Amino acid sequence: MDDEVVAAARAGDEAAFTELVARHRAELRVHCYRMLGSFDDAEDLLQETFLRAWKNLGGFQGRSSVRAWLYRIATNACLDALDGRARRVLPHHLTGPSDAEVYLPPRPEIPWLQPFPDRLVEPDEAAVNRETIELAFLAAIQHLPPRQRAVLILRDVLGWPARQAAELLDASVASTNSALQRARATLREHLPERRLDWAPSSAPTESERALLRRYMQAMELSDANAVAALLAEDVRATMPAYPMWHLGRDTVLAALTKSWDTASPSYVGELRMVPVGANLQPAAAAYLRGPGEAGFRALAIEVLRIEDGRIAELTAFCDAGLFAAFDLPVELPVSQAGGRSEATSGLR
Repeated sequence: MDDEVVAAARAGDEAAFTELVARHRAELRVHCYRMLGSFDDAEDLLQETFLRAWKNLGGFQGRSSVRAWLYRIATNACLDALDGRARRVLPHHLTGPSDAEVYLPPRPEIPWLQPFPDRLVEPDEAAVNRETIELAFLAAIQHLPPRQRAVLILRDVLGWPARQAAELLDASVASTNSALQRARATLREHLPERRLDWAPSSAPTESERALLRRYMQAMELSDANAVAALLAEDVRATMPAYPMWHLGRDTVLAALTKSWDTASPSYVGELRMVPVGANLQPAAAAYLRGPGEAGFRALAIEVLRIEDGRIAELTAFCDAGLFAAFDLPVELPVSQAGGRSEATSGLR
């Protein structure tokens, strides 16, 4: 059947070509995301991959599978896009931690790492597992040069044999193996503990989802004691595109308390939290209603890393433009937001 579809596509049948590539769309999008660290760029490069595939379909001789051929195109398109481009970062890659009193304006010109919506991950896709799409992994591989990044993804994430990875990259097996060893060594320097080895695992566990529910409720209630009970002592909180970040439970709580104080110039307003899926980690969309505002506006996609039953890392991506990727509105009317206890009711 595939041979018939390939033949029809090579003959100029656009519907056949669409059928041919559609079955690989989800995993190729994730592959581009891993390479680039940006959901927006991954969407662009996915389209670039299909454009290049359509233009070069006549050169597909069937010596490899369609999937391998598309991965070759996607990888090379990503390498072209990464040529000379700065790596994607989080605030703690740029500077040391700030105290609770420090405010730095957003820096949208910095190439920030972006989250990935779970709704676009195929639930039974063998090429996707939790550890290799977690923010910690994505942040760590951004430290690799692009070709080392490609080798590591092909070999250790996708499980390709050395020869197949070398052929895709037009390199020797020896140089590919050498690049892989260097990539693994660099990765160990940047991954959190317990993330040095990655293996397939599930989406957030029920205990993690329960912790997320408690976190969302505590944030909506501005309950510092409840939040404190959920945070690890050495928790790290970042808020790209804001370049400052906070380290430690006391500092994080001090910053939150200041923003919740209605008598403070730093008061931001009321929060409503909506559960979402991001990077196969516990996550929520935060909406804010500032003083005098009628409704709640998109504020951030918050992604949690949980260790030993506590929040070890909290990354709040303060970019309303991301909400569309998560199929979320940018405004949440009061009537839709409901009461505080209702805002977390969608998380089961």
